[in-house]
Amino acid sequence: MLTATQTNGLASRLRWFCLLLLCAAYLQGGLVKALDFPAAVGEMTHFGLQPAPLFAVAVIVLELGAAALILTGWVRWLGALALAVFTAAATFIANRYWEATGHERFMLMNAFFEHWGLVGGLLLVAWHDWQERRG
Repeated sequence: MLTATQTNGLASRLRWFCLLLLCAAYLQGGLVKALDFPAAVGEMTHFGLQPAPLFAVAVIVLELGAAALILTGWVRWLGALALAVFTAAATFIANRYWEATGHERFMLMNAFFEHWGLVGGLLLVAWHDWQERRG
């Protein structure tokens, strides 16, 4: 049987692991862009974001920085809110399924709504952290 301290420690580690899973796409995306900056600039150009190098740097900093805020717990609500806004904007830029047909439309539509799931999860993290700080 676990003591109250052990239970709290296990709950804290499990919560952190869940936050890591929520941040996984942003950590992966930020690291891949940082390690292959020309490809990151190409991605920004593909989506019509100019100046592409500036947008690439901003996205790398946002993805890695906001994920770090969430995982460290330092102004977690701010990191989660930043990623939620970023994800909502990126969803409209990158997943315009209404402009596609066939299989591409199907894949973009799935990605569009999956990203809204991430937005919801991030907003929930922001809300809970804000409530904990107020209480």
